Amino acid sequence: MVRDAKLKYECAVELVNHVCMKLHSMRYHQIMYFFQNPEPILGNPVTGGIEEIVSTLLQHFPYLIDYDVLPERNILKVAIECRQEKIVNIVKEISPITTKNLCSPLPDSGNSALHLGGKLAPPFKLFSVSGAALQMQRELQWFKEVEKITLPADRDRKNFDNETAKDVFRKEHKELAEQGEKWMKDTANSCMLVSTLIATVLFAAVFTVPGGNNNDKGIPIFLRMNAFTIFIISDALGLFSSLTSLLMFLAILTARYGVEDFLESLPKKLIIGLGSLFVAIAAMIIAFVATLTIVLSERWHLVFVPITLVASFPVAIFVMLQLPLFVQMVQTTYGASIFCPWPSRV
Repeated sequence: MVRDAKLKYECAVELVNHVCMKLHSMRYHQIMYFFQNPEPILGNPVTGGIEEIVSTLLQHFPYLIDYDVLPERNILKVAIECRQEKIVNIVKEISPITTKNLCSPLPDSGNSALHLGGKLAPPFKLFSVSGAALQMQRELQWFKEVEKITLPADRDRKNFDNETAKDVFRKEHKELAEQGEKWMKDTANSCMLVSTLIATVLFAAVFTVPGGNNNDKGIPIFLRMNAFTIFIISDALGLFSSLTSLLMFLAILTARYGVEDFLESLPKKLIIGLGSLFVAIAAMIIAFVATLTIVLSERWHLVFVPITLVASFPVAIFVMLQLPLFVQMVQTTYGASIFCPWPSRV
């Protein structure tokens, strides 16, 4: 089935190339008539994000960049409204000046390309990212990227409803922001509980070291053992990491939750909190293994192995459940920009 779909796709691209070669023998008004009747041909490729077809047509007929693929909307505006970053990148490859000029306001509503970028994404694009907070972050990233390719005068321009692009964004994303706030607080609450338990256990372990202390000076009996050194280091690392994650989750719960906070502030706090929590969990397991080694080393040399595996099982489940969220948030926060950089030749 995949092979058939790929073959159909390649045939469609080849057909477009063949049609373009035939159209070169026609006059300009005939070519434009062909693309506009009975309906705009470029509409489906642009809204569907079929970059090869759009790229091929623009290579053969560069003047189609000003062509309205939907009523009062050129290729760039439709691509921005439908969240098709690949089509936007194709237009950017032509010229930065042309791109900025294509972002001019629509005559029927006064909405610029930035107003269109401030609208809520279509469901198929919005739900491609899991979690309301990550969806809100993606929407802000898209808005910021569109802002970079528009003229400075269009950034504060108001439409016929007397709304700037930022006003449109806040209105369209009000419900998503509320869902993102709830998602963030629920995640922080759940992880804070785990951090608190780990911090409590590791803090108490410092004062109840394995083997006890010397009655005369209070020095730990197994102080010179390598396993005891590993226990102390992992216990301290786990305690500091769990406290760090605890503070980060507390900062998330007490944040003001402005719209801009979903772009970097809140995701970075959650990344630090989850990262510190993973370190704390790993350190706790290492401290547990070191303790068993100290206590059981003289009689049962390998009994700590199955005990450690059993104890690590619930911790491993927690890491497996939370690790995909951590990885996805790191990618969306520190990953590459949505749009390609401006061509170096410009």
